[in-house]
Amino acid sequence: MNSAWSWALLPILVVVLGFALRQHPARVVLLATLSAAVVSGMRWDEFLSALGESFLKARYLLVFVLALPVVAQVEAFGLRELARRLIGRWRGVRSGRLLIGYLAIRQLSAALGLTSLGGHAQMVRPLVAPMAEAADEKTLGELSDAQREDVRAMSAATDNVGLFFGEDVFIAFGAVLLMQAFLAENAIELSPIHIALWGLPTAFLAFVIHATRLLWRDRRRSAAL
Repeated sequence: MNSAWSWALLPILVVVLGFALRQHPARVVLLATLSAAVVSGMRWDEFLSALGESFLKARYLLVFVLALPVVAQVEAFGLRELARRLIGRWRGVRSGRLLIGYLAIRQLSAALGLTSLGGHAQMVRPLVAPMAEAADEKTLGELSDAQREDVRAMSAATDNVGLFFGEDVFIAFGAVLLMQAFLAENAIELSPIHIALWGLPTAFLAFVIHATRLLWRDRRRSAAL
């Protein structure tokens, strides 16, 4: 393997070492991106030009990339601790009820096409998961590692459910347009609004089923006390 190929693997090495040293994922990804630009020989103006082209092709990707370092910094300066303190002041709070509220917001915003309002890196890790952990700690006391991982997994799953079933209701969502094109090729003419409306019952049932799971989880944990 020549030296050029060896340097090309530097971004992968950055990712591996970053996660092995348990560094913040946002910082690792950002550093890997910058190292990829360096080893490829890109000048700073070329790098910024590439970001600009990405913005024109997929604007939401650039918003996500720019949001990562911002989230990393505010989290490093105590965002998670602030979220935990705020939840600690609420009476009768439960992680399930908290996640149901987030599920409703996530699903409604995705149905309006605002998919960037949530996400694992931007919302779940720095805010939703710490708030859910604090809610459980208030009722259950100190959480074990397994319980803490369970809360984090359920927080991430809630985001996934809200996004997946919410965006299918948005008429400009890629999957909706793909279904319209496929049906048109088979002589079935439907507008995107009709396809999106047929997604409403599924989105409603997904909300009810996941909300029921969260409430049942709260009741099971309360009964174990």
